[in-house]
Amino acid sequence: MDVGKLKAIVEGLLFVAGDEGIEAKQLATVLDLELHEVVALMDEMKHDYKEQQRGLQIVEIAQAYQFTTRPEFAEYFERLAYTPSHATLSQAALETMAIIAYKQPITRLELEEIRGVKCESSISRLISKNLIKEVGRADTIGRPILYGTTKEFLEYFGLRNLDELPPPPDFSAEGTDVEQEAYLFYKKDKEDTTS
Repeated sequence: MDVGKLKAIVEGLLFVAGDEGIEAKQLATVLDLELHEVVALMDEMKHDYKEQQRGLQIVEIAQAYQFTTRPEFAEYFERLAYTPSHATLSQAALETMAIIAYKQPITRLELEEIRGVKCESSISRLISKNLIKEVGRADTIGRPILYGTTKEFLEYFGLRNLDELPPPPDFSAEGTDVEQEAYLFYKKDKEDTTS
């Protein structure tokens, strides 16, 4: 097999293996190569990545090869991790988001009645990420703010429109586990952030 093709396959294997990495013996089995050939190939790939000053590097940790970012670029990776638009949603925010998505327009008090806890910080976080917005005022005493989802909500979860939401959970049923409902609804979000 062509060396370039082998390197491309190894890149894919390292990507799929993720944090666990892949051992040389396993690579040898998958690629149908001798162990010494795999070791030589991995040494060559490590050199290639270093020589080309790529953003990733191949390292061997606990006898397994894996991709890691280069330490000299850590400052930029930290910036990305701390930008509000890229930070992942907390469990509380996911639960709040699920309720808003299904019950919109909804007031903070209605949210808190469903969740059984205060939702102010989750609402603030979702607003700062442009996933929800104020969509009006309720026609009740005090005219509380009504919340609904945004276009960014649809983009964030890969939906064309709200009709693509899965069937709504029964938030009012006794024994409903809101955390479980939010987890199932946003499982796709968690899968997307880890890939």
